[in-house]
Amino acid sequence: MPLRWLRAILGAALIGSGVLFALAFEARYWRWRDCFNELGRCYDPVSQDVYLEQAGMVWGGLAAISLLAGFCLVAGLRRKPD
Repeated sequence: MPLRWLRAILGAALIGSGVLFALAFEARYWRWRDCFNELGRCYDPVSQDVYLEQAGMVWGGLAAISLLAGFCLVAGLRRKPD
C-alpha cells in the first residue's frame, strides 16, 4: 500500500514537471520555429532575447520523457493490487 502511494505521488510529480517542460518548449522554441537562421538562432527585437534552435530538442525531450514516465506510473496503478 505505501508503495502504491509512492508511485502515485511520483507519477503526479513527473506529469506536473512534464507539463512545465512542455510550456517551456512552447515558449522557447515552438513560437519561434519559423524565425531561426542558418546558425540556429532567432533574435526578438522586442524583448531583445536570442532563442536557440537546440532548446526545442532539450525542452521537448525533457517533456516527453517526464510525461511518458509519469503516465506509465499512473497507468500501473489501475491494476488490481495483489
